[in-house]
Amino acid sequence: MKHPFRSLAAALALSAVPLLAGAQPVPIVGLVELSGGGATVGTNFNNAVKMAVKEINAAGGLAGRQIDYTSFDTQTNPGIAKALAAKAIDSGAYVVMGPVYSGSIIVSMNETRRAEITNIVAGEAANLTQQGNPYLFRTSFTQSIAMPKVAAYIKETLKAKTVAVVYVNNDFGKGGRDVIVPEFEKLGVKVVADISTDPGQIDFSGPVLKAKQSNADALFVYLHEEESARALKELRKQSYDKPIVGETTLVNEKVLELAGDAANGVIAHVGLTADAPNAAMQAFVKRYEAEYKSRPDHNAMKGYVGMWVVKAMTDKVGRIDTKALAAAIHGATIAVKDYPGVLMDVRYDAKGDIDRESFFVKIAKGRAEVFYTFKPAWAAK
Repeated sequence: MKHPFRSLAAALALSAVPLLAGAQPVPIVGLVELSGGGATVGTNFNNAVKMAVKEINAAGGLAGRQIDYTSFDTQTNPGIAKALAAKAIDSGAYVVMGPVYSGSIIVSMNETRRAEITNIVAGEAANLTQQGNPYLFRTSFTQSIAMPKVAAYIKETLKAKTVAVVYVNNDFGKGGRDVIVPEFEKLGVKVVADISTDPGQIDFSGPVLKAKQSNADALFVYLHEEESARALKELRKQSYDKPIVGETTLVNEKVLELAGDAANGVIAHVGLTADAPNAAMQAFVKRYEAEYKSRPDHNAMKGYVGMWVVKAMTDKVGRIDTKALAAAIHGATIAVKDYPGVLMDVRYDAKGDIDRESFFVKIAKGRAEVFYTFKPAWAAK
């Protein structure tokens, strides 16, 4: 059988625009967390953007012009992210990629919106795309899509009547908590412990003890990657024996590395995973591992997909015009057979939210095993 992803360059040859001699490069700027608390996620995102840029340039670039990609380090600081967004605008950026952290996006996106520049972000906080910003687009699921799936699993599969919630007290964590708690209420699952933790928290003995003392039927954990690993280790240390369920960050590659055996048995809904049973995804994983000598996490996939969305929609528009690009992305469906770089068929809605397949995974022997695949909403009927 013919392999659907034999060669990225060959697969894209039909859609590539011939390079125009002497054409000026297209400036694209990354606002990414290369230091500070988000360094792991930002570096993964940035690495994959650079990889996609390299591949796109090899396939003809954007509208016949090569991409000139520059990344700015937000230092995981919203104030710096905002200042760097203004710097990106001054540099004439066609597209701004990032940030990843929702707290930085919420301030930096105001700058890109005022400048009417397409902004591809990786944040999950539900409120990001609820503000009517026509230039903001996600490469991850909004919490409004992901959390109902998690709540339904805890209710219908685990048969839980009570749940404890542990979340990080920032835009990301509060956003997820504020979506899933009402979902539990609608399903008749009582939240018997609502436990807030600090960003970057080191000691999770207190939150875990509260979760144990609640005697809830299940535990929902929504923290950043390093925090998730610490929490899982503490849960194992305190011999927590109830089901532990989360979303993408709970089973991130970095979490599995740091938590070790403490992650085994954890269940999570994920929008992107290196273990997806998908030829395009597996080809991407192999190329990333060859390039960076490490396994890509979901943040890497977000950056890679986002850059290929820019390629696909620029091809559709046929010119370098950031306002036209944003208009084209709204309502667009991009098929992986046409652009393998999007990894799965994707569709954008009018708000800038993305939809595609997603998965439930269970961690076994340090790896994520997919045990259920959700069809995208447009294909679910």
